[in-house]
Amino acid sequence: MIGYTTLGVSDMARAKAFYMELFADKGAKTVTDMGRIAFIGTKRGEPMLAVCEPYDKGDPSPGNGGMIAFTVESKEEADTMYHKAISLGATCDGPPGQRIPDRFYGSYVRDLDGNKICFFVFE
Repeated sequence: MIGYTTLGVSDMARAKAFYMELFADKGAKTVTDMGRIAFIGTKRGEPMLAVCEPYDKGDPSPGNGGMIAFTVESKEEADTMYHKAISLGATCDGPPGQRIPDRFYGSYVRDLDGNKICFFVFE
């Protein structure tokens, strides 16, 4: 059901580089780049992540309680994506771990603009 999710950013080049490198192993590319907004994914018609300079030209600000969660195939991949994001400059917002016994495993980071992202797998 999700076509794309948008994150406000303060530096387009930096945000595109972060997310392109973070999702490089998943075949991510810039599907469409219109200057103040760029859509990152594998192809049109599939869910994408958009990074953009806010339309009102104000400072981007992450929502309180807002988060984007990305599915992964395994606990090991959740760990790998977490550590890759940290190596790219993200900050920890919850290290990899079992959140719901025998059901949900996740890792949480804040991107370069403070947006919260999660890498998770349902067991």
